[in-house]
Amino acid sequence: MNFISPTDGKLDFEETFASIIRFVKEAPTANYRLMIGSDSQQAKTAIFVTTIVIYREGKGARFYYNKEQVKPQPTLRQKIYHETLKSLQVAGKVAEKMTDEALLDLNIEVHLDIGRNGETRDLIKEVVGMVVGSGYEAKIKPSAYGASNVADRYTK
Repeated sequence: MNFISPTDGKLDFEETFASIIRFVKEAPTANYRLMIGSDSQQAKTAIFVTTIVIYREGKGARFYYNKEQVKPQPTLRQKIYHETLKSLQVAGKVAEKMTDEALLDLNIEVHLDIGRNGETRDLIKEVVGMVVGSGYEAKIKPSAYGASNVADRYTK
């Protein structure tokens, strides 16, 4: 899986993780949040974007995104599930690398493109359950800016 970084350009997953490590090592005593989220837009094809955001609290962030074009999902539920599964897939890879690098103090947040307003409100319980059941912290709109702001920007 390849990612694009506005800072570092096109990276494979290993290079992406190395970039995250370098960013953290620049200020090792700072507080960090690691966010993973996905969003999509559908027309004749569906564009799914998954982002990794490493946020140095009060001091900026770096982000990386993967863009994938697939067959459109027939229902909103399937679209949200696909977004969630993409985020969980990336979260799993990141968590595995974090264990290898002994970065166990970074909590992974999975940002979901759902909220209490609109059609997605009926999906909150089950999708949040998928994320929490996988061992990650789930964030929904308006707190899910990794999906609703960063990933959304690159779906167009």
